Parts: sequence; C-alpha cells; structure tokens
Amino acid sequence: MSGPVPVGATAPDFVLRDQNNQEVSLAALREQGPVLVVFFPLAFTGTCEGELGYIRDRLPEFTADGMSTVAVSVGPPPTHKVWSSAQGFLFPILSDFWPHGAVAQEYGVFDEVRGIPNRGTFLVDRDATVLFSAMVGPGEARTAQTWEAVLGVVAP
Repeated sequence: MSGPVPVGATAPDFVLRDQNNQEVSLAALREQGPVLVVFFPLAFTGTCEGELGYIRDRLPEFTADGMSTVAVSVGPPPTHKVWSSAQGFLFPILSDFWPHGAVAQEYGVFDEVRGIPNRGTFLVDRDATVLFSAMVGPGEARTAQTWEAVLGVVAP
C-alpha cells in the first residue's frame, strides 16, 4: 500500500496488547461506537507525549457518543505501561511490537527505514469504514486542527 488507508476503505482489523498486557480488539471496540486509532512513533518522546497529552487533557471529547480512542506504537507493553502511568494516559496504548509494525504496515503508516510508524490518525465507524484518515511524516506533529477535524466527523 502506498500511503495511509483512505477514507471510505475498510479498516484492517487487529488484536493487540495494551499497556496492561490485555488484548484489545478493534472489532470489539467498534461494537460500542466509532474508534479513533492514533499511530505514534515511540514512547518517551516529546512530540508523542504532547500529542497524546492533547487527547488525555480532552478525554471526554475523545470518548463522547460511545467513541473509543486507542494509540498504537511498536514499543512493548511494559514500556507503554511505565510511560502511560507517568503521563496519566487513561486510554489503551497498544503494542504493535511483533510481528514488528504489522498493523502499522496494514494501515499504510509504517516507516520501513526507521522501523516505526508515522503519525497516522484514523476514525473507524461501527461497520469498519474509515471516516477520517491523515498522516504526517517523521519530525512532523499533528496539529490541533487534525484533532478538531476528527471530532468534527464524530459530532458535526
């Protein structure tokens, strides 16, 4: 795939372990409502902390109307546990550790050279249809406008 999964496409399903080593299934989350899937390169980096901190600080908006929010990176669950506890992240931080970056690859956001995901942002509805799709590359950060655009799709 060249580029991120586009709007209107079917979102690839996944089952990944969260920071508590519990399995989290996209299909199960979709039963409750739309799911925001946020790929990030690495824990313990300033840009990633800032982006996920934006979600943390506005969590009621990112969980309104049955919406779930999950963040996905290639780090292992124990690393995500320490990081999420230190940062106060109360949403699942999922590990795409092994096979390394497989889910990020399916979503078209894996950086093969660096071995980490780019910052992909996807909103998936109950039927697995992608309602929002965006990606920024290495060294770039998502802006507040990206988050507002996602929230505007959920509650126009």
